[in-house]
Amino acid sequence: MSEHTYEKTGRYDDIIGLPHHQSKTRPHMSLHDRAAQFSPFAALKGYEEAIEETGRLTGEKQELDEESRMYLDQKLLLLEKNLGGGGIPLSVVYFVPDAYKTGGSVSQYSGVLHRIDRIEGTLVFEDGMQIRTDAILQLDSGLFSSTAAL
Repeated sequence: MSEHTYEKTGRYDDIIGLPHHQSKTRPHMSLHDRAAQFSPFAALKGYEEAIEETGRLTGEKQELDEESRMYLDQKLLLLEKNLGGGGIPLSVVYFVPDAYKTGGSVSQYSGVLHRIDRIEGTLVFEDGMQIRTDAILQLDSGLFSSTAAL
């Protein structure tokens, strides 16, 4: 009989002292696996990611005044005129719209300008990077400092 003594209540007296059943066809589940059945689960899948996304800050697009827009257009024309002899090193500050929320962020890119696509409205760099001209906030190049027109 077992090491425990049970008070006789009558209802389960016939089976209370029997050994625990062990299946002959299925392996015994380890305590680790048994505990895993009762571990917490992600009832709200994606909840943490949604909270992070909500807390991520975005800014509004900075609109250029008329004078700054004209100055930028002059720089683009100057770049376009001087592209015939090869690429031009250029640094661009531009607005990147957020894919999920209103607003976006300001980014900077430096590379060698390959061409200006007026139809698509993009600057195309030698490494394949493309920046929309309507997103540009600033342009900087050695070409501008050596030109008295700007």
